[in-house]
Amino acid sequence: MMLTRGDILGTALQRIALRALFIAAAMYALVVVPADAGQQKTVYNFSVEQHKVTYARELGATTPPMGWVQFCATHPEDCNVRAGERVRVKLDSDRWTELKQINSFVNKEIEPFTDEELHNVAERWSYPVNAGDCEDYVLLKRRYLMDLGWPREALLITVVLDKEDAGHAVLTVITDKGEFVLDNQEPEVKTWTDTPYTFLKRQSQEHPMQWVSLNHRKNRKALYVSGN
Repeated sequence: MMLTRGDILGTALQRIALRALFIAAAMYALVVVPADAGQQKTVYNFSVEQHKVTYARELGATTPPMGWVQFCATHPEDCNVRAGERVRVKLDSDRWTELKQINSFVNKEIEPFTDEELHNVAERWSYPVNAGDCEDYVLLKRRYLMDLGWPREALLITVVLDKEDAGHAVLTVITDKGEFVLDNQEPEVKTWTDTPYTFLKRQSQEHPMQWVSLNHRKNRKALYVSGN
């Protein structure tokens, strides 16, 4: 069944129905492999249960990207929120399916365009309609996951350097199985250590207006995210 934007952004009743659809689809996202004992064991596509659980080290407070500050000025409802607590979402098969489907859906729904191409400015963070650049994908995935009941504190907008050493934004999801990255340049949801990126900074779990450094290097590119 083809999911539409209305399916995800609909009423509370529609979101409950969508969640049920994701859960029902979980059986198709799982694979079965033989266990050592001769029995069958169900694992996630990339073997979540077998990978090494790691978390990025936060190095202290830092400044948020300029695009995020400007976004908050026009979307105060996304930023002026009550402080939360550090949380790790329990990553079961249903949650894993949601991550994969949201990542895939947004990547296919939104066409990649730079802010220069769309808005004639170097950087503008916004919810995309049918086109956007990397941070716009992140904002939409974050909103969709929150609509499905994921806690805001576990969905962190993150600034990295990509393979071309350019500023890039991804969504980091904090779980009890480690940290996972949703990325418009990558069709698969991966652990943060399996990406080719240099992680610079991200939102703190306590409050979206507070950002923390992930790298000792001071890099001006951490202030801007202008690539696809």
